Amino acid sequence: MEVAEFFLKFLIILVSAKCFAEMFAFLRLPAVLGEVIAGIIIGPSLLGIIQVDATLYLLAEIGILLLLFEVGLETDVGQVVKVGVQSFLVAITGVVAPAVAGFWISKYIFHLPLLVSLFIGGTIVATSIGITIRVLVDIKKHQTKTAKIVLGAAVLDDIIGVVILAILYDFAVKGEVRVMDVSKVLGFIAVFLLLAPVITKLLVPLISKLSSGSKTNGMIPTIIISLILVLAIISHKIGAPGILGSFAAGIALARRFFLPLGSTIDHYSHGMAEKIEKHMKPIIDLFVPVFFVVVGASMNLKVIDFTSVTFWQMAGLLTIIAIVTKMISGLWVKGGLKTKLSTGLAMIPRGEVGLIFAEVGKKSGIFDDLIYAIIVFIVALTTLFAPILLRFFMKGEE
Repeated sequence: MEVAEFFLKFLIILVSAKCFAEMFAFLRLPAVLGEVIAGIIIGPSLLGIIQVDATLYLLAEIGILLLLFEVGLETDVGQVVKVGVQSFLVAITGVVAPAVAGFWISKYIFHLPLLVSLFIGGTIVATSIGITIRVLVDIKKHQTKTAKIVLGAAVLDDIIGVVILAILYDFAVKGEVRVMDVSKVLGFIAVFLLLAPVITKLLVPLISKLSSGSKTNGMIPTIIISLILVLAIISHKIGAPGILGSFAAGIALARRFFLPLGSTIDHYSHGMAEKIEKHMKPIIDLFVPVFFVVVGASMNLKVIDFTSVTFWQMAGLLTIIAIVTKMISGLWVKGGLKTKLSTGLAMIPRGEVGLIFAEVGKKSGIFDDLIYAIIVFIVALTTLFAPILLRFFMKGEE
């Protein structure tokens, strides 16, 4: 891609994201929905102005890293721990139910091959944590109890989803699954999630001294983005999603993350969280919408043959399964029916995670054009309609 072409595409993405976000906010709909629709309109589904390539994908990755950092920065770890059991049960149910149901329907109702059926089951497992959290932020419900449960569940969901993808891809390439390899990845992820926030918190005095002693502008954002990138790289190297690294960095630098016997560190970090938020907010607001526009532009709705009876039979049943099996995960949450429904709805969007599965399935020859189109349809439907329903159901929730 030439420099001028990249600049033009970046310009179109930024302007369309802001215009549609403002429009949807005016209509009292989640701004993220406007950004995704902007991507669908300027992408191959309609106008075809934007074709998502490696460069735009990397820009989008920066956006999701910054979004998860911001979420971590605003997270009350104590509250997340309190709802940890509920989050775990929601995540496990939200993984097992769609995986089993998706596989069973594909294999025994539509009589698809074993590997294709396994991939379909895996594809409808992972929740798009980016879509879900951004919706909760847009409707100002990201500090509610439901949001805390969903956050914990979505993080676990994302980890499990990536592990499932790795297992299935390994099976597709090698014809076998090595339990030892899977165990190593899970072990590395667990150690990383325990150590990364602690190590980051221990660096707070250094960050504070460097920022206060700096003779130039931009020291805080440079340090923080460097930290996010380092943890994202480490997270990726151990087989986990890069967003876990940025999320861990955000949690460690949050006002409500404390270390045992860490009074000296707390002294240094007094006011540091506010400084970080102030310096990082403009960067976050610039790059996060890019991610959601790219998600929309990655959905090529033209691959769908809406006249095909087979398409509607398979897509219809699998979409219902994809929604219902996530909805039942909310049954574990304490509270009334509205709270349970809100939690289930928040777990529905597949977004970029489903598209990653679809692309892997297509490029490896596991998915044909029909199955690929069905997956794109499921991703589009769950991504576009879940935010609207979530906003309605979470009205008035504390």
